[in-house]
Amino acid sequence: MKKLLMQISGTLFILLGLLFAVVPGPSLIFFIAGLFCFSMYYPKARGYLTWCQKALTRSCAYLDKKLAKN
Repeated sequence: MKKLLMQISGTLFILLGLLFAVVPGPSLIFFIAGLFCFSMYYPKARGYLTWCQKALTRSCAYLDKKLAKN
């Protein structure tokens, strides 16, 4: 039952992320939440979640450097 609820909520979060990718909104937050729900049961989703976390860390560090110059 718990796995089914996590799959349903993960799917909902991914669909909301897709919706907010078209309509202005917090799409990245919903994508990451969906990946988090799926990563509890699927190792491939855990790999994607790790990749997203690393990419966001790199982009935040890049933005920090750019904003610190100004």
